[in-house]
Amino acid sequence: MALKIKEIESMSIDELNSKLEELKKELIKHNAQIATGTNPKSPGQVKVIKKTVARILTVLKTKGGEKKP
Repeated sequence: MALKIKEIESMSIDELNSKLEELKKELIKHNAQIATGTNPKSPGQVKVIKKTVARILTVLKTKGGEKKP
């Protein structure tokens, strides 16, 4: 799931926005699992998703296609 910065930079703004929405939904799912007390399948995945979201937001900001929350 971890995207390299070169992969992210090569995506279009529309692709980045859709990937961002997908990652946010996945992060919500992982956080819900943690909140209910169940063990997530991959505990390190939350950190990877957060870093990928930050990378996508950074690239969107530099491309001028930042999506408002």
